[in-house]
Amino acid sequence: MSYELRIGWRYLYRGLGARSHAIGLVVSLLVAATGGALFLATGGGSGLGVIALAAGMFGSVVFALLYVFSVFTTVSVLGVVFGVAAMTVVLSVTTGFQQEFRDKVLGVNAHITITKNTQDFIEYEQVERIARNIDPDVIAVQPFVFAEMLVTRGKGDVSGVAIKGVDPERVTKVLDLQQHMIEGSVDALRATPRPGEPPPIILGKVLARKIKIEIGDELTAVVPLSNVDTESWSATGAAPRSKTFRVAGIFYSGFDEYDRRVLYIPLSDAMELWGQKKQVQGIELKLADVDRAGEISAKLEQKLGDAFQVLPWDELNRNLFTALTLQKIVLIIILTLIIAVAAFNMVSALTMVVIDKTREIAILKSMGATSPGIARLFQVVGLVVGGVGTGSGLVIGLVLCAVMSRYNYPLDPRVYLIDRLPISVNPLEVALVAGITMVIAALATLLPASQASSLTPVDGLRYD
Repeated sequence: MSYELRIGWRYLYRGLGARSHAIGLVVSLLVAATGGALFLATGGGSGLGVIALAAGMFGSVVFALLYVFSVFTTVSVLGVVFGVAAMTVVLSVTTGFQQEFRDKVLGVNAHITITKNTQDFIEYEQVERIARNIDPDVIAVQPFVFAEMLVTRGKGDVSGVAIKGVDPERVTKVLDLQQHMIEGSVDALRATPRPGEPPPIILGKVLARKIKIEIGDELTAVVPLSNVDTESWSATGAAPRSKTFRVAGIFYSGFDEYDRRVLYIPLSDAMELWGQKKQVQGIELKLADVDRAGEISAKLEQKLGDAFQVLPWDELNRNLFTALTLQKIVLIIILTLIIAVAAFNMVSALTMVVIDKTREIAILKSMGATSPGIARLFQVVGLVVGGVGTGSGLVIGLVLCAVMSRYNYPLDPRVYLIDRLPISVNPLEVALVAGITMVIAALATLLPASQASSLTPVDGLRYD
């Protein structure tokens, strides 16, 4: 071991006896056990349990550090621990939200959507052929109709919804709706109704609960303002178009916006209800590689021309994903500032060490130590503080992430759009947190190390 490491560790180490270390270890374990016991006592599924567990882990770290380092050094380390743990948890939550929204969006939406800039999309079969042959990654194509309507059971339960007409033969190839079905099946849309029997419809669990409807029940879809005189609801206008359907399936995606509003019916019924039997509103595609959606969309735009609009899934939901990305960036900046504040504590602690060890630095230089060697000595001290804080913070953060991921803490879907707290630990982001912290710790050592290396033997021994 070089003298920089040996002396740097001696500056940090309190030099307590075995008995003191045993006491410190016992206290640390007792604090951690208390937090764990409170976590288990609350069932683990509540926020109070997680707070108790976090407090137990932080408490055990505090006592462990106090029995190894000085109070000043412990405070510096704890600042890093808090910052790293907070950044690890927050990044995992924001990444979880991004991943969860991506999965939900792709679960009930296609990868690419083609619409026409005018309301006369009658050449959709020709556009389908072009889309199907544009790239080998295109594995399925289907036309659709999407319209805002009202649904009612006829007992006063009315709700505004968005009804989507899909091709019963191709819907399972384009959308992953089947994996979200909790009652019935998407294949029910293929069934040909008996004479006098309503056609099938599939709706979300939240909507089904709202209008108090079950499998086999009937509901009526109404197209508002479908009369010829659309400027008023006067008696001279035609009655709104309506059609009765039989509930053949209920899905639950966990994405409140879809579970509360979206319904699926056969394309032919949607075209009839919409009042346009020879045209659709758009065409949607499914790809083998969803990450190529932007590239293939560009090909389609070039092939189809300006009369059509081609939107990949991420562009269609740009506002949502942009907001999530900006939120993540802002949180990273804020939490990095927390670590930077901890770095100022580290600078103060190292400066105090330099002042306290002025005489020893003079003696070391008198014995032949070089200025770069003295600088490395204090850089080692700073990096040890940063490394201990980073390691402890990562352990605490990852444990909290594992606990929150296991217990699936519920969220209000009307506020957060999803019903469970999503956690997704990305190894690259964990490495990024560690890297940012260690860089800040290294920068924090520069000033004290420079101050220590500039001391001369005469300065240290003048007042001895």
